[in-house]
Amino acid sequence: MKKLLSLFLLSCLLGPVSAEDGSRLWLRQSTDAHAQITTPRQSPTLNIAVRELKQAWKGLPVTLVLKKDKQLSSEGFRIRQVNGKLTVTSPSETGLLYAAYHLIRLQEMQNFGKPADQEATGKPSETDREITENPAYDLRILNHWDNLDRSIERGYAGKSLWNWEELPGTLSDRYEAYARANASIGINATVLNNVNASSKILSAEYLEKVKALADIFRPYGIKVYLSINFASPMQLGGLSTADPLDKDVIAWWKQKAKEIYRTIPDFGGFLVKANSEGQPGPCDFNRTHAEGANMLADALKPYKGIVMWRAFVYSPTDADRAKQAYLEFQPLDGQFRDNVIVQIKNGPVDFQPREPYSPLFGAMPRTPQMVEFQITQEYLGFSNHLAYLAPMWEEFFDFVKPSSLKAIAGVANIGTDTNWCGHPFAQANWYAFGRMAWNPSLTSGTIAEEWLKQTFFDASNPKHAPIAYEIHNMMMESREAVVDYMMPLGLHHLFAWGHHYGPEPWCDVPGARPDWMPSYYHKADKQGIGFDRSHTGSNATAQYPDSLCRLYDDIRTCPDEYLLWFHHAPWQHTMQSGRTLWDELCYRYDHGVQQVRSFQKKWDLAENYIDAERFKDVQSRLKIQARDAVWWKDACLLYFQEFSGMRAPYEVERPIHELDDLKQVKLPIDNHECPTPKMLNERR
Repeated sequence: MKKLLSLFLLSCLLGPVSAEDGSRLWLRQSTDAHAQITTPRQSPTLNIAVRELKQAWKGLPVTLVLKKDKQLSSEGFRIRQVNGKLTVTSPSETGLLYAAYHLIRLQEMQNFGKPADQEATGKPSETDREITENPAYDLRILNHWDNLDRSIERGYAGKSLWNWEELPGTLSDRYEAYARANASIGINATVLNNVNASSKILSAEYLEKVKALADIFRPYGIKVYLSINFASPMQLGGLSTADPLDKDVIAWWKQKAKEIYRTIPDFGGFLVKANSEGQPGPCDFNRTHAEGANMLADALKPYKGIVMWRAFVYSPTDADRAKQAYLEFQPLDGQFRDNVIVQIKNGPVDFQPREPYSPLFGAMPRTPQMVEFQITQEYLGFSNHLAYLAPMWEEFFDFVKPSSLKAIAGVANIGTDTNWCGHPFAQANWYAFGRMAWNPSLTSGTIAEEWLKQTFFDASNPKHAPIAYEIHNMMMESREAVVDYMMPLGLHHLFAWGHHYGPEPWCDVPGARPDWMPSYYHKADKQGIGFDRSHTGSNATAQYPDSLCRLYDDIRTCPDEYLLWFHHAPWQHTMQSGRTLWDELCYRYDHGVQQVRSFQKKWDLAENYIDAERFKDVQSRLKIQARDAVWWKDACLLYFQEFSGMRAPYEVERPIHELDDLKQVKLPIDNHECPTPKMLNERR
């Protein structure tokens, strides 16, 4: 407490900081360095690398060299200091561009550390030794859930960047800025449109629009991909079927692929959502997912294109939605073409604040797999809540070996808001996805340090270090805080109907699918709470490797964080803390609320270190988050208390709402927007 007070007093003595609006993201370096750069030739990509270094690099002269190297992948690079000069080598121009951004990142990270009374984390400049970098994956791709009308499904930062009405004639400066930001963190591919795809995206008119974007992205090493509607031969081509084994359907897709590659020679391929949430697919014609994917893969193979086939499927054929992807896809192992990658969400349900990893990973050893993370915060407070997601992804890689995957995808959180992502700290999730896609062994803490230094704090100013350290801690604690005040101990999918903002564990919509209702997942009753996925219930634990199956299946050994995911536990069940389940649930909800309040205090310390516009923006959003956290705690504990019949522990903060009032709250939003402060203030 004394330490925080001294930091607060120090912050009061500092002068104002120049204004910023967040539009420059983490690329805020000075542009007057005038570095000495030597390049092997002129090209659009190399010209960008030279321009970036000349503007921002303040170190030794740099020579860029195109050179094959057995130790480097096509996009890898080596930086070597010899006789007072830096030599940067890569087999490709894109690799040299990545090296340029890496040099600038290292420069910005110098002297970033902890307070003097703690072990320093500051790193000396890495330019005094050899650095070799290779990306872990050849494909590091963003998935935009953008619709052609510029709405964004689960988008909370304005409209879609892509102004389809004005393309291809009018080109926004933001298109190149978008490409630059992605290249700076190693992202090399993008899917432009929503997985719930309109077949219009494959029309000749729209392919010309896609070409305009591809031409802008190409110098930055970014390939364009499209989500496709499986029924496009019917909707766009006028065929009577989309059966993947029908010869006319096969011919239609082959001709469409030829048209695409004639327009965009380096087109990447297709992303497909099929037979999921009403989307058409091969199962509509009694064909398998493999048969549908292979038909598309054959059409793309002459052009070296790929198919990313999503495994997000669930149907009411089993009593447990969490088992569906495994049940449908695991039997198809080895049946997919070699240019098909099965794209699997990190967890078995749907991007919950915490899920165990999907057991489909590792269960298809003869099939290329890729993970799909969600950068946008569909289930973590939209762009109103601070939730740094790299610890969640790091947690995933604790269970799934990075080397077992072929590629990595992230559902983007980007829109037309001035700061790109809505919440200023949501930029960190875009940044972290790129850095972790390049190197999954990077820790979430290291990535947070990088982002903070490049976005908010000056590493050359020792007065910034103690404040940066506190804000770093806030970031690292933020996702766990969200888990605690929303759905601790393995609870999941307690969200309000439709938009997924706010709690509604009592939700019951007549005629709706049971697995769209919170009660399907929490199953609270007088005896206890949680979904029994052990051998006595749905037996979902059997889908995991033996060691984890045994761990999760036994309520005595199941980790607390997954307890109610795998077990219907009695209210009096003894937790690892020694508390009853009910008491532990109360403490966890309360702890989440108190954590957010501590974030408000920590952020206030930064007022005189950060420009007023961004400081006030974050401060305002933390107020919303603090109120929302109380809303979540009161709604869930008051509702579950009706089943447990138990009192809250004395130390836990008492509710400020009545349950009947909370049940009347209905936010006037859909799944394309974030509630405004006014909407939240008016909730009843």
